[in-house]
Amino acid sequence: MQNPNKPIGIIAAMQIEAEGILAKMTDVTAETVSNMTFSFGKLHGIPCVVAVCGIGKVFAALCAQTMILRYQPRLILNTGVAGSLSEELAIGDIAIAEKLVQHDMDTSALGDPVGLISGINVVYLPCDETASARLAACAASLDGVSVKRGVIASGDRFMSDGAEKRKIADRFGALACEMEGAAIGQVCYVNHVPCAVMRAISDGGDEAAAMDYPTFAKMAAERAVMAIDAFFSRLA
Repeated sequence: MQNPNKPIGIIAAMQIEAEGILAKMTDVTAETVSNMTFSFGKLHGIPCVVAVCGIGKVFAALCAQTMILRYQPRLILNTGVAGSLSEELAIGDIAIAEKLVQHDMDTSALGDPVGLISGINVVYLPCDETASARLAACAASLDGVSVKRGVIASGDRFMSDGAEKRKIADRFGALACEMEGAAIGQVCYVNHVPCAVMRAISDGGDEAAAMDYPTFAKMAAERAVMAIDAFFSRLA
């Protein structure tokens, strides 16, 4: 995280994932680009820019690229909720990505491994170790929260199928599944911008997910906000 004068970017998919952060910011100015609002200000005195990208990998990539070009962030954090792929992560717990994978990227018919991203020829996208470790420490300081670090998988599908969940977990060793993180990770990778991804668990990624998600998403998002707030307070 070089150059403290540059902002830290925060990207969330949904308003409920960002509103707690926006409420804590000061000196905020906002602009809208490509129908996305970028709020620039300070959190615990640290310059930051926050955006709600919308759901899915295309919106996530569009937001990350725009944020990089307009604000030159020193680090991008992706925060929000996810479905658990691991028995070690229950609703309300937090997953921190050590690396990211796009589970629905598949050119295996051409002889490639599932998940290989054409053009950069990697399956796993790295996350910044320093930022990820700090996020994990901040999340672990929250009462009643279990924190696990590992692979987070992204794809353009809300996961609600136990068999598919197990397939992704087994194939990629993934802890959690969501719809934006690896797209943001890919944009950061090609632009040489450090990134970190944190997800609070809102559901089990199985047949009960459609019922659990609306019940627990707000609670999970609030826990992610608390961890982000602690992250910035420790930088101040």
